[in-house]
Amino acid sequence: MLKVGLTGGIGAGKSEVSRLLASYGAVIVDSDRIAREVVEPGTPGLAAVVAEFGPGVLTADGTLDRPKLGAIVFADETRLAALNAIVHPLVRARAEALESAAPADAVVVHDVPLLAENGLAPLYDVVVVIDASPETRLDRLVRLRGMTPSEARARMAAQATREARLAVADVVIDNDVPLAELEPRVRTVWEDLRERAAGSPTEGE
Repeated sequence: MLKVGLTGGIGAGKSEVSRLLASYGAVIVDSDRIAREVVEPGTPGLAAVVAEFGPGVLTADGTLDRPKLGAIVFADETRLAALNAIVHPLVRARAEALESAAPADAVVVHDVPLLAENGLAPLYDVVVVIDASPETRLDRLVRLRGMTPSEARARMAAQATREARLAVADVVIDNDVPLAELEPRVRTVWEDLRERAAGSPTEGE
């Protein structure tokens, strides 16, 4: 099994690369998606969040009111730490379960937006960074996601620098290109990852 960490700044195209890798046969472990799943209605995670923050963080239909919870935790570091203490272990356990269920020769791609920020590179056999210039990313965020330029710049500035991400990269995919040109670049990287997985020892060896 090859454990791959996939990351990239907002607007770099990480979601598209993740989708392509999944289409080739990679096992995708999406941290953001798991973080939503572990606090869905009826889960122990949601019960723990309500116990910590009160029923006011629920909507009328019993789902988590993310904007309301966000307003609480992002204004207070201790409250954010309390939320992370609930959610992060659940996400980690779910990610480990998905990984352990994968075939021994699988390429398991962990889609981790804050890989560089949280110093997670050592957890993976290979770190793949999707790179694009700040100008390209700004254009995509404004044109494709409907952000204002100031909103987009603020989101970009809140993440690790381009240099910090590239510093932890084993493989860089340059995505300063149209979508049609991205696919062959990702396929080349996939072929390399498959070769690495085939040459990696199985668990217990």
